[in-house]
Amino acid sequence: MRFLLLLVLLAALPAAAQPADTVYTVILEGGTVYDGLGRPGRVADVGILGDRVAAIGDLSGARAGLRRDVTGLAVVPGFIDSHSHADGRLSERPLAENYLRQGVTTVIGGQDGGSAFPVGDFLAERDAAPATINFGTMVGHNTIRRLVMGNANRAPTEAELRRMQALVDQAMREGAFGLSSGLEYTPGAYAATDELVALARAMAPYGGLYISHIRDEGGGLLESVGEVIRVAEEAGVPAQVTHHKVVGPDRWGRSAASLRLIDEARARGADVTSDQYPYTASSTNLTILFPSWSLEGGSDARRARLRDPATRARIHQAIVDHLNAERGGDPSTIVAATCAWAPSLNGKSLAEMLEDRGEPVTVEGAAALAMELVERGSCQAVLHSMSEEDVERIMQHPMTMISSDGGIPALGEGVPHPRNYGTFARVLGRYVRQRRLLAFEDALRKMTSLPAQRFGLAGRGVLRPDAVADLAVLDAATILDRATFADPHQYAEGVVHVFVGGQAVLLDGLVTGARPGRALRRGE
Repeated sequence: MRFLLLLVLLAALPAAAQPADTVYTVILEGGTVYDGLGRPGRVADVGILGDRVAAIGDLSGARAGLRRDVTGLAVVPGFIDSHSHADGRLSERPLAENYLRQGVTTVIGGQDGGSAFPVGDFLAERDAAPATINFGTMVGHNTIRRLVMGNANRAPTEAELRRMQALVDQAMREGAFGLSSGLEYTPGAYAATDELVALARAMAPYGGLYISHIRDEGGGLLESVGEVIRVAEEAGVPAQVTHHKVVGPDRWGRSAASLRLIDEARARGADVTSDQYPYTASSTNLTILFPSWSLEGGSDARRARLRDPATRARIHQAIVDHLNAERGGDPSTIVAATCAWAPSLNGKSLAEMLEDRGEPVTVEGAAALAMELVERGSCQAVLHSMSEEDVERIMQHPMTMISSDGGIPALGEGVPHPRNYGTFARVLGRYVRQRRLLAFEDALRKMTSLPAQRFGLAGRGVLRPDAVADLAVLDAATILDRATFADPHQYAEGVVHVFVGGQAVLLDGLVTGARPGRALRRGE
């Protein structure tokens, strides 16, 4: 909170005086400037000098290398995606056009318990091959646990726990922004809360954030949010419930209770927040349907279990139970997004696949089909399992920031979740302009200064003199996501210019090819 207060005070200061003969790198004339702190915009010019915002005010008499009239447009801090899976894809697709066209200038990867390691080596690779956007990373609990213990379903020994703590410490020294957990995935699912507390304590001296894909987003939602709060309180660290949601029709509405837990914890002094993507469907591998015990030891061990008739029957029943409880017993809610081994299945639900085979559409049949698909190579899936009411309630909470949980898909490949292309534009177009759920300036705060404060990104997420010149220029009257579940490969509309470190990466709606994005490190 002290960091956020400092940003408010700095933003209230007048523009830094510049010599009369200053030649700005860029001047953006006549736009409505929003500082990212939740305050209304004001009409002003913005002058960029090098990689910094140099002045905000009347620059009509100043000279610039590049000048653009942005009258009628919003000039805003570049958006910060607090939960991204761009990690490996930035090397393959460094232009990150799906992000640029939403106004995103910074992403934080290493999510859901999975990250590169060593962190320092990975960030050095990003230094050597920059992208259009900035990238920072968490260190993944699953990654650390797997390095020390493999995929074992047991508690660590004292020596193993000390080794994991040492690896967390190493990652933090090398620039990680904190520790992420993915407790619905293995081997994180095998960890007790005490283990998470111990590892969070290892990052506490560095001011890192604990961010968690919680253990259960359905029937165990409240207990799982409580676990995040426990880690925050016992380890003395800030913590975040990532992609906060409520899964399963029988549980819809419980966001009121989960948000209340966060409010109560904050009232006690715990620093707990959440982030969210604005859709009623999630996306992950089909193995999410399997009980965690069946995934111990990796794919070879899983295949061996499936070959044993009795064990296969147990797994089948567990998947049936999952489909009934978490997916409303409806096989049409689970859709293949990308099946590398069978592209013809992309975009088809389990129900449609059963119909194509001439088989009855039943939960039992869907469970058997899911097992078969996983045996043959598995698929990334889109799972429709949430309510619009919960999405809106979580979004309106003052300590919820916006994240995509997306990455950088290959244009036209598969039928991925539209969040990859539309998240930030969807909030501004649908939930701000059309639904009037949020004020424009508050939605901006959730995308800029709030995540910047959360991750300690000094000088980013705000628009003021001496801030890093990561900013976007957009049309608030037209910005909108175009990506749909049926046709996801569509760029968002309404973002006109994007600057990263003062360099234009999107200018007049065209990608420039410049790659000024930086590898960000905690504490820099």
